[in-house]
Amino acid sequence: MPAEESVPAKQRGSRALQQRLFSLLQSCKSVKQLTQIHAHIITNGFTQKNFILVRLLSPFLTSYSLKYADQVFHQVQSPSTTLWNQIIRGHARSETPQKSVELFNQMEKSTAVPDGYTYSYVLIGCAKGGFFTVGQQVHGKILKRRSLLNVFVQTNLVNLYSTTGREYGIDDARKVFDEMMEKNVVTWNSLLFGYFRNGDVDKALKIFDEMPDKNVVSWTTVIAGCTQNGRCQQALAWFRLMQRCNVEFDQVTLVSVLSACAELGALDLGKWIHSSVVESSQFRNEPVLVSFNNALIHMYSSCGKIEEAYKVFEGMPRRNSVSWTSMITGFAKQGYAHEALTIFQQMGSWGGNGVRPDEITLLGVLFACSHAGYVNEGYRYFRCMKETWGVEPRIEHYGCMVDILSRAGLFAEAVALVETMPMKPNEAVWGALLGGCKIHKNVRLASSVAQKLALELEPDRAAGYFVLLSNLYATDKRWQDVVVTRQKMFWMGVKKPPGQSKIEADGVIHNFLASDLSHTHTCSVYEMLGQLTSQAKLQGYSPSISEGELIV
Repeated sequence: MPAEESVPAKQRGSRALQQRLFSLLQSCKSVKQLTQIHAHIITNGFTQKNFILVRLLSPFLTSYSLKYADQVFHQVQSPSTTLWNQIIRGHARSETPQKSVELFNQMEKSTAVPDGYTYSYVLIGCAKGGFFTVGQQVHGKILKRRSLLNVFVQTNLVNLYSTTGREYGIDDARKVFDEMMEKNVVTWNSLLFGYFRNGDVDKALKIFDEMPDKNVVSWTTVIAGCTQNGRCQQALAWFRLMQRCNVEFDQVTLVSVLSACAELGALDLGKWIHSSVVESSQFRNEPVLVSFNNALIHMYSSCGKIEEAYKVFEGMPRRNSVSWTSMITGFAKQGYAHEALTIFQQMGSWGGNGVRPDEITLLGVLFACSHAGYVNEGYRYFRCMKETWGVEPRIEHYGCMVDILSRAGLFAEAVALVETMPMKPNEAVWGALLGGCKIHKNVRLASSVAQKLALELEPDRAAGYFVLLSNLYATDKRWQDVVVTRQKMFWMGVKKPPGQSKIEADGVIHNFLASDLSHTHTCSVYEMLGQLTSQAKLQGYSPSISEGELIV
C-alpha cells in the first residue's frame, strides 16, 4: 500500500500521526516507500522528531545509502544521542570510517552526551580505518568514565589493538582482554585474530584451545590464520576437524580453505568444495560470493587447471578487480601470456563498472610479458603504470622489468634500470639479473651481482645465489672459480635448504625432499623415478648438468 494512502489527512499534526508514521517505518520494505514516508515527515513538520528520524535513518545506514542519511541528519538542529549513534555507526561500518571520527568530534561539541554505544561505534571506525592514535585517545576518554566500560566497549578496544598491526598492539589487546570481567565469543575472536595478525600462530592456537565457546568465525579465523602464516597443511587439518565437530561452515570459511588448497596443490579437496557450494547455493537459492569464485580461480590456476579456472571466471555474474587480477595472474603463471594480456585488455573496457587495475594486476601483466619474452609490451605497460592507471611502480614491478630485460639478454638496459631505481634494489631484483646471467652465461656480471648479494644478505638467504654462480662457473669450465665459490660458501656457513615438492594422493599431501629417504614409500618412489628417467632418455632427453655442478 503506498504511503500516501496509509496516512489519514485528519490525523495530520497529531501525536497519532507520529505513531502512524513510526509504525509505517517499521514495516517499510523498499527505498521508494521510505522516501514517501520521509515526504510526509517533512510536510507535517516532524523533521526535528528524533525518535522518528532514528527509525527513518536505520534502513539507509544498513544499505549504505549514507549520502541520503547525511542529508537528513544535518537538517536536525539538536540530534539526540541515539541519532548521533546511528549516523556514527553507519559511517564506522562503511567505506568512509574516517567520517565516524569526524562526527564523534562534532558530537562532543554538541549538547548530546556520548554513551557506551557511541564509544563502541567510533572504536569500530578507528579499527576499520586504521586510526590507531585516535583510538588510543578515545580509550583515554572511556577510562575517565569507567561506568561506560561494558563488554561491548571493551571488546571493541580489544579489536582496535588487535588490528593495529603495530608490534605492541597485541600486548595492549591482551591487557584489555585480561582486565575484562565478562567476555563473549566476539571478544575471544578479536584476540585470536590479533595473534594471527601478529604472526604468533602458537599463541593464537592456544587461545583457540582455551575458548569456552567457538562459532564459525572462530574456526574460520584459525583456518585463515594458519593459511596466511604458511601453515597450510595445519589449516586443512583444522578444516577436517571442523567437519568432524559438525560445525556448519560458510563460503567465507571455504575461501580460506581454497587458499590452502592452492598452496598445497590439493586439487581433489578444492573440486569437492566447488561442487558442494554450487549444489548448496542452488538448493538454498543463495548467490555464490564473488570472493569464493575468486578463490576458486586462484586454486584451479595454482593446480594447473587453467581451463577450469577460466570456466569459473566466465560464469561469474559479477566480477571485481580481484577476479580479473586472479585470472590474469593464473594465465601468466601457467605460461599463457597472450591470454593474460587479452584478459587485461578486456578488463580495461570494464572501467565504467568501477573495475580498475591495481599494483597486483600490473605485476601479473609484467610477469606474463617476462615469461613470454614480450620486451616491448613490458616496457609499454611499465611506463604507463602511473600515467594511465595512477599506480606508482613498487620494487616488485622493477624486479619484473629487470627480469624481462635480463631474460632477453639486454643487460646494459637492465643494469641501468637497477641503478636508476628510486629505491634500494632487494634480493629479488638482483636475483632476476642473476637469473638472466645464467640463461645467457654472462659470468662476469653474475660474479659482480653475487658479490653484492654476499654483502647484503644473511648466509642462508644468499645460498641459492652462490649455488647458481658456482654452477655458472662450472658451465664455463672455470674450475678455480668453482672451488673459490664453494670455499666461500663453507667459510660463510652458507647452506642451501633442500628442494621440496608436494603432491596430493587420495586426499593426503605428501612432501618430498631432495635426497630424502624418510618417506614411507621411498623404494617405490625411486623405482618410478628410475623408470621415468629411462623413458626420458629413450626420447632423447639429456640432463643439462655440467661437470662439477652443485646438486642441492
